[in-house]
Amino acid sequence: MTESTGISYLKGDASAPQGKGVKMITHLCNDLGGWGKGFVLALSRRWPEPEAAYRRWHRERAKNDFGLGAAQFVQVADRLWVANVVGQRGIRTGSKGAPVRYDAIDTGLGRVADRAGELGASVHMPRIGCGLAGGRWSRVEPLISERLTRRGIPVTVYDR
Repeated sequence: MTESTGISYLKGDASAPQGKGVKMITHLCNDLGGWGKGFVLALSRRWPEPEAAYRRWHRERAKNDFGLGAAQFVQVADRLWVANVVGQRGIRTGSKGAPVRYDAIDTGLGRVADRAGELGASVHMPRIGCGLAGGRWSRVEPLISERLTRRGIPVTVYDR
């Protein structure tokens, strides 16, 4: 565990979270409705519900809260949830930089913290925002610390 952040780091697969109690796997999605590369593949290999819920959420976005900073919570087992957090604009690095949106991650993590608190859940994730989204962990880690661990929510980050 990193003392300054309260985040535990483990070698392993975030789609197979360790420990007891209610768990919430948190990951980032894009704002285009695309699901098919990166960590979502590990989720889809285990459960069909997170992808189906995300695609429906995007398809019906005119009537719901889908957009940057939004979070969707999908129960996949008795004590296991997946949080789909919209934290990237588009899917490719281009003229406007990397797809990662730190303000959206911050907002989404606030929603994750609220729901995890209600459920009494620990939060489990890969290094969100740092793969396909093109972000830097040095910018994401303080958001996790601020939004989750400072509120007493246990967070485990998995490295392969």
